[in-house]
Amino acid sequence: MTEPASTITGIDPRPAPEADDEAAAEPIRRRWPTWRVDISALAVYIIGALWVTGHGWVDPNGRTLGFRAGDVQFGEWMLANMAHAVSHLENPFYTHLQNAPVGVNLMTNVGLQLPGIVLTPVTLLFGPAIAYLTLITANLFGTAYAWYFVLSRRFVASRVAAFLGGLFCAFAPALVSHSSGHPHITAQWLIPFIVWQVLALAEGRSLRRGIVLGVLITAQVLISEEALLMTAVGVVIALVVYAASRPRAAREAIRPFAAGLGIAAVVAAVLCAYPLWMQFFGPQHRFGAPGTPDMYALKIGSFFAYAQQSLAGSPATVKGLTPNGSEQAAFFGWPLIVLALTIVVWLRRDVMVRALAVAGAVAASLAIGTTLTHGTQRLSFPAPYDLLKNVPIFEDVVVARFALITTAVIGILLAIAVDRFLTLDRAARHAIGSRTSLRLIGVGVLVAVLLPLAPLPLPVATRNKVPDFITSGAWQAYVAPGHTLVPVPVTGGMSITWAAAAKAGFDVPEGYFLGPTSPTDATGRWGVVPRPTAALLTAVANGTAPPTVTDAQRAQAAADAAYWKADALVLPKRARSELLTVMTNLYGQPQSVDDVWVWELARR
Repeated sequence: MTEPASTITGIDPRPAPEADDEAAAEPIRRRWPTWRVDISALAVYIIGALWVTGHGWVDPNGRTLGFRAGDVQFGEWMLANMAHAVSHLENPFYTHLQNAPVGVNLMTNVGLQLPGIVLTPVTLLFGPAIAYLTLITANLFGTAYAWYFVLSRRFVASRVAAFLGGLFCAFAPALVSHSSGHPHITAQWLIPFIVWQVLALAEGRSLRRGIVLGVLITAQVLISEEALLMTAVGVVIALVVYAASRPRAAREAIRPFAAGLGIAAVVAAVLCAYPLWMQFFGPQHRFGAPGTPDMYALKIGSFFAYAQQSLAGSPATVKGLTPNGSEQAAFFGWPLIVLALTIVVWLRRDVMVRALAVAGAVAASLAIGTTLTHGTQRLSFPAPYDLLKNVPIFEDVVVARFALITTAVIGILLAIAVDRFLTLDRAARHAIGSRTSLRLIGVGVLVAVLLPLAPLPLPVATRNKVPDFITSGAWQAYVAPGHTLVPVPVTGGMSITWAAAAKAGFDVPEGYFLGPTSPTDATGRWGVVPRPTAALLTAVANGTAPPTVTDAQRAQAAADAAYWKADALVLPKRARSELLTVMTNLYGQPQSVDDVWVWELARR
């Protein structure tokens, strides 16, 4: 007999035991209402999220959370820019507020359009630092609850099993490490619903489900296209395995599935037409990313080690196995790998388990890059990603992030396994009258395997102080709308940090972004080639250039200020004295305002 498609794809949860069967084995117990269970799960997830991000909440404006201060500054500026775009009714997909006067294509970067719009009131009222920390914290508990909700409604009968699955999907090393500066990766609260709706297409009602899926895809594009791509890769692999395992059921499901998917594609294409045009054809679009794929790849050993922020981990356990502290997308530890393999062998007759296992394994193989590895070294033998490294779209991927698929797969497998185990436990209690034996064994195994993965709070670093001249709003008297304030020295990190603190109120030169190599070469690169004056000031700040200037440099400084459309150049009084000397030689005597020196230029 052919299994119904909905059951095979795991869309319908396993039926709960009949009340009469339960009553025959044990006294009837009053159960909590479902809504209380849901609220309790959410409360635990919120506590967990605050545990991970708590050090940042102590002083949001004085500390940056995690290992990647530059990425945090980038995220804060993006939220500030979106709040500015909303309040000034400007284009959310392109901006001149960074890299003045050319601008930045936000669709070829991580524009955070949807989170930025939602958090606009927080950003305008409390500032981008608190808005960013709110987003990072909400991503963790939001992702956990989203997986719990979908798992408990559509995949498993046990709320305990769903709770564990959600807990792992959000608090595994992948999302904890990416909370160090990558809110677009941790904002996975729509991903479970997208998976649900894709699988539900096989049940019919193609029009309604296709529209819902199309809207969800559009929303995810405005959060993170990369997370959407990873979801698509995982779902496609799982569906291919399902179709190969159940060809008759696949043939029965193909018509409603294809119809719903086509409707979703049309809806998403219409809603995303302008953003995607901007991304692939708009000004400052780019293709590819700087560096080689293996610069951002994991090693095979990454899957068996423990992450730096795990209870059993440390900086030594990840050394040489990860590109940087925020890319620890695997690091499950060997006990969890053994448990996952055991679950697959135990439940191998379940086609959904087999499909998940293949998807997780393929994704893990892609995450190691173009070649196989041994220890921390790369070998000459090609790995699966070598086939994709030049494929459009895939060439933009940070390779290590394929392991995000494996993380979700393991979380779902844990939920399914716990659900099945609890069913066995009930059967055992009915048969032998034992109430604790199997359950104690199961709890013991889970604690032994998962406790070493428990996340530690993310570290914090002290921020470089933004001048009071910026935070007090005094800058507004010196910069006209549409013109530029130039922080000195002219560096991308300082530019976006000051601009974010001012809620993106003024344009800045350079910045922290991905753009084309040149007007005629769309190959991606970080930032832009600095203008000659910017390079000179950076060299002086680093002590690699003397504080003397020539007439040619003075003329170039005037030309660069005109290029930037600069109304004011601003130097903190705490900066090196050589910078003050050089700036005075280039632009004349400054004004002393609050804690900065200001060179006010004629407005153009």
